[in-house]
Amino acid sequence: MSTTVSPEASSLVSLEDRTTGALVGAAVGDALGGPVEGWTPEAIAERHGGRVRGIVEPFYKDDWKTARPIAPYHKGDGHVTDDTLMTHALIRVYEKVRDHLDAYAVADHLVPDLITTPRWIPELEAEALPLQRIFLAEKWIVARIHYGHVDPREAGVGNIVNCGAAMYMAPVGAVNAGNPLKAYEEALDVAGAHQSSYGREAAGVFAAAVAAAYKPGATPQSVVEDALALAKDGTRSAIEAVCEVAARYDDFEDALKPLREAVTPFDTVGPEYRKPSLGARRPSRLHAIEELPVALGMLLVGRGDFRHTVLGSVNYGRDCDSIATMSGAIVGALYGEGAVPKEWSAEIARASKLDLHGPAASLARVTREVYAKDLDRRRSHDAAFAAVTGLYSAFPGDNPRTPGRTSGSDDPSGASSRGDSL
Repeated sequence: MSTTVSPEASSLVSLEDRTTGALVGAAVGDALGGPVEGWTPEAIAERHGGRVRGIVEPFYKDDWKTARPIAPYHKGDGHVTDDTLMTHALIRVYEKVRDHLDAYAVADHLVPDLITTPRWIPELEAEALPLQRIFLAEKWIVARIHYGHVDPREAGVGNIVNCGAAMYMAPVGAVNAGNPLKAYEEALDVAGAHQSSYGREAAGVFAAAVAAAYKPGATPQSVVEDALALAKDGTRSAIEAVCEVAARYDDFEDALKPLREAVTPFDTVGPEYRKPSLGARRPSRLHAIEELPVALGMLLVGRGDFRHTVLGSVNYGRDCDSIATMSGAIVGALYGEGAVPKEWSAEIARASKLDLHGPAASLARVTREVYAKDLDRRRSHDAAFAAVTGLYSAFPGDNPRTPGRTSGSDDPSGASSRGDSL
């Protein structure tokens, strides 16, 4: 059954519902993609007797405990992966700071969270430090900041360039709901502690795409347009190339090979995902991570339908849990939790032993607090600028009456500049 929502109906979706949709949608995409991560579309179809259409068992069935390169992770059966664990960790940072984040927030809060507090790790089926689950590109944050005492703003330099930072930036988009530029800028700052080059750029663009999805009347096409307005270098070129091809398709089966061909010139990993090329994941202004362009491409192919978008991302293979995490977050932000199939989200929450709704509700509260702080900061800046220049504040009531001039409260532009729609 289609879950496509009209732009008119999507305008009525609340901030809270969109945030729940984004975060639950991201977790669902992650869990659906986890068991087939790293494989080709052909291998996935052969293993499952056709395309994956929902929650599936581990690729190696009961041998997941010993089979390489999967062991010792129980990928499948509705278990989320590190994408969701890192996303929830970033939400906990927002809960502590209750304001916009930067690289120092990563050092002060995210790193301690990863190394001091045991949490339930679905793939390990045990409580453990998150550090024991995340991979080397994420362990880099701890090594550089906690042990190396590197400036957090520069800690990402030298790490392999991949989607490790981008995969958990949906909360940044949510906190900057409706403001892609601010989401982009904040994510670039946060991701500076983790990544450089096109990995960091992808983090900014993904956060911007999520923020763009909150705009009233937003569509998959408008989200891509907002992402392209901010993307730089190879990341922009890759998104353009993939989305130009994606616009020709409305069935992911037909789009799988063309989307891979479109992104190939920008991808450094190479044709065999588990055997990276010599130039894999090195900094470059000409290249891009594969995951974000493909996620945006599947967003267009899916035409706003969660199942079609996320299942296309999953069956693409390669790093498909992160692709589906990104595309699932965007569709969820566009249309709210109702777009996410409940039979998937409920089972994934149960199997992963995770509360998928609590973090979303908490982040929505933080978002409203941050927005109020932003308004106060804007008022203060506006008043200071007005005093320096003799211009009048855009905010009603912020200016005393001056002979020959009208008060700011009479300025019709004030209401429109306040952004009260959020």
